Amino acid sequence: MHSATPLTDRAALYAQLRAGASELGLALSVEASEHLLDYVELLARWNATYNLTAVRVPAGMVTRHLLDSLALAPHVRGATLVDLGTGAGLPGIPLAIFDEERAVTLVDSNGKKTRFLREAVRALRLRNVRIVQARAEDVVGTFDCVVARAFASIAELLAVGGHLLARDGVCLAMKGLVKFEEITALPPGFEVAEVLPLSVPGLGAARHVVIIRAIIPDREDQEAAIHGRTSHQKRT
Repeated sequence: MHSATPLTDRAALYAQLRAGASELGLALSVEASEHLLDYVELLARWNATYNLTAVRVPAGMVTRHLLDSLALAPHVRGATLVDLGTGAGLPGIPLAIFDEERAVTLVDSNGKKTRFLREAVRALRLRNVRIVQARAEDVVGTFDCVVARAFASIAELLAVGGHLLARDGVCLAMKGLVKFEEITALPPGFEVAEVLPLSVPGLGAARHVVIIRAIIPDREDQEAAIHGRTSHQKRT
């Protein structure tokens, strides 16, 4: 079902990827470039049967999947990353290929998508990637970087995945146009640090990353809160 089907013009796709990475200011190695195109080839092959992405043309996958994901790379921090609602592995797999030293966890509850992800990890020998088939709210652990590009709203992302953000970590929400109402309606304990435009080569559409951090109360505030609770308990 999934026999080898080489990309029709791999040289052109390679040139497109390398030029785009250069425009993004990324030092993409030859080996990483080849791995990324292997991923596109695998995705295109599986997509014919499993309908993993609406993008059908490999050149479109390079732009809308590879370069779109890699545009996030300069904003990623830390040694561990979790990609929530990863789908076909985006942006997690391109980010894992770009930086093999970072441990990447891909989370999705959809069985056919996680089957593809496991095959991608096996075929591409992605030793720094693990797959978790679960809902985001059921995932255990903490990560230096939480990323997502498929959630309907930032509030929803934080409601189900905020517990995964390490104390000094960063959450990166990929969005198209960012509405003021969305970035001001966060659940308690989080704040928007920055909203930055992403210029994805060849995309021709608005892209942004919303950078979110956990609010860490300073020591005086914590002590005051504890003292206030203690005093109240004594009075009652």
